Amino acid sequence: MTSKQQQPSPKCPRCHSPLASYRNPLLTVDIIIEVGGGILLIERKNPPFGWALPGGFVDYGETLEAAAEREALEETGLTVKLKEQLHTYSDPTRDPRHHTVSTVFLATAEGDPEAGDDARRAEIFSLEHLPPLVFDHKEIIDDFVRLKRTPTGT
Repeated sequence: MTSKQQQPSPKCPRCHSPLASYRNPLLTVDIIIEVGGGILLIERKNPPFGWALPGGFVDYGETLEAAAEREALEETGLTVKLKEQLHTYSDPTRDPRHHTVSTVFLATAEGDPEAGDDARRAEIFSLEHLPPLVFDHKEIIDDFVRLKRTPTGT
């Protein structure tokens, strides 16, 4: 089959009718990790290149919390303590590769980060001196800063 040919649509094994195919958003998590007086960011190894919050795709059968803990460990080498969910971000244009929906967690960690998995580097930044960020991660961090400035979180 050439790349221009389409693969046949899946069919019902009993009646051979075409099965419905749905394009759904992909589920992801991102984590704002407070460590060493700042927040931990990773420099991405893969496109889109740049600095980002640690995070990634949720595996089938995995809770959002477990995905956040796994992604943090894979990308930063740190075991995190999840504190709470910040918000869920669902703008279809937030990721140039796909339509993703990301739930963002706030977490703390101790130790020195080490880049791993999809991260080229892992570094701690003060909120006042952040590098340019990919995706919608600047908006996410801005929401986090507003939350920190509001004593009740509202």
